Amino acid sequence: MAKKETKESIEIIESPEALQQELTKVTGFFENNKSSAILAIIVVIAAIVGYFGFSWYQNNQSAEGEKKLYKAVYAFEADSLATAAKDLAKVSDEFGGSAQNLADLYLGITLIKQGKYDQAIEKLKNFKSSDLLVQARALSLVGDAYSEKKSYTDAIEFYQKAAEYKPNKFFSPGYLLKLANAQEANKQPKEALATYTEITEKYPQSAESVPAKKYKALLESSISE
Repeated sequence: MAKKETKESIEIIESPEALQQELTKVTGFFENNKSSAILAIIVVIAAIVGYFGFSWYQNNQSAEGEKKLYKAVYAFEADSLATAAKDLAKVSDEFGGSAQNLADLYLGITLIKQGKYDQAIEKLKNFKSSDLLVQARALSLVGDAYSEKKSYTDAIEFYQKAAEYKPNKFFSPGYLLKLANAQEANKQPKEALATYTEITEKYPQSAESVPAKKYKALLESSISE
């Protein structure tokens, strides 16, 4: 069957008479079904225009979002927290994509500085990145916000996530130290001791290993009493 269909297709292409017959069939179909054919063409054109129109809209939205984000970040870096929070919230609400994502991160940090921890947690949880530094940092910031609320169980969860996100000798020790401190605050001395030990054994060259050894010794003496 496939060979027969292929042979017929080749004959249509190679034979002027056969091609004329096929064109006549198509023309006849169009004349008999003019309304349906025109409607189909309109639908196709609308789909094409819609696609390119949406792409243009997305690109313009992205450019506009990035422009407003730059202005908001400038206010953030100038420590104008009220202005930064207002501008970042607008970008987060009005735009999508990377502009919204970064706005949520900066807004979360701004809200922590303002002491608005619940709102900060909501924004920081929205942030997503595959970056080695930034995603773990966002998770740690959620832990910081929970720590400020004295919600240590939640803080522990996010410090743990930060420490386990693409572990490395540069940033993981800091998250582990925060984790151990939260575990101590949450009356979990054995867990804190294990975390201090992890820092000293896995990351002995890190700056965090010095306080980790100190806190570990203090904790061991308090447990033995």
